[in-house]
Amino acid sequence: SGPVCVLWGAIRHLHIGLSSDTTEKARLELNENPDTLHQDIQQVRDMIVTRPDIGFLRTDDDFILRFLRARKFDQAETFRLLAQYFQFRQQNLDMFQSFKVDDPGIKRALMDGFPGVLENPDQHGRKILILFASNWDQSRNSFTDILRAILLSLEVLIENPELQINGFILIIDWSNFSFKQASKLTPNILKLAIEGLQDSFPARFGGIHFVNQPWYIHAMYTIIKPFLKDKTRKRIFLHGNNLNSLHQLIQPECLPSEFGGTLPPYDMGIWARTLLGPDYNDETEYTLTYDALHVRENCGGGGDKETMKRSQSAVEPGTLRQTDRETGTPLLALD
Repeated sequence: SGPVCVLWGAIRHLHIGLSSDTTEKARLELNENPDTLHQDIQQVRDMIVTRPDIGFLRTDDDFILRFLRARKFDQAETFRLLAQYFQFRQQNLDMFQSFKVDDPGIKRALMDGFPGVLENPDQHGRKILILFASNWDQSRNSFTDILRAILLSLEVLIENPELQINGFILIIDWSNFSFKQASKLTPNILKLAIEGLQDSFPARFGGIHFVNQPWYIHAMYTIIKPFLKDKTRKRIFLHGNNLNSLHQLIQPECLPSEFGGTLPPYDMGIWARTLLGPDYNDETEYTLTYDALHVRENCGGGGDKETMKRSQSAVEPGTLRQTDRETGTPLLALD
């Protein structure tokens, strides 16, 4: 009975911190089966040898499991996502060179509320991320830094197994987002965001909601549509200024007043303070890598500090690639 006990111990460890409802949801929606969990993980791990061109910098059970959950335990699709995760990091070394909360660019974006993360989930247990597009001060934050701050936030949140199963909702408020700001959204950087979020990250996005979008954001969406998977397209909702259609999908009790919800207005700095720690002020030197351990308590993640591995997805230092991402052709031009 020795090995069997060890195996059950390991399975229990992988299901630690999951409510019985979430365990059942994983079984029904994601085809997760506790009896074959280790086999599933090992079969994905065995595929790594087929891609010697990619450095798989982390291959432990916990890590592979989040990819299986993101692809409903389809092993071939899971491996494709795992490979793309590391390939995206290899191909964009400059983005992941200093991929931590105290990187100046990431820290600035977080302090400006990119992204906002609501404390409580929606009625389906999904974590709600919010972006107030007009707060993008282009003299302060590059689009790439905002994307890095979003990816870093997702890395911290995805440590929580409940969120691996329940997933995320993204609400983008385009109120007062100017044409001038929109002209900085070049095809290159939008493609980068789609690659980083849709094709290379192990998160389930249950919905992406556009609110108060002007005509030029509508036009931009039409242009990027071909780069989106069918599944992603079906989950993008353009509400305009009709908050009722938003409330049909996300209950007002889960939303701050900016979105017609019953919660108080969103405090922009709250997620930055959560990530940067309770003692954070601008003078504090932080050498925090992005597993941001003290955050786990706030995000409801299980596990203790000793046994937690640092996420190894920051790529080995390499040559920085000079990119023309931010200076490419604008998607929308007035001529």
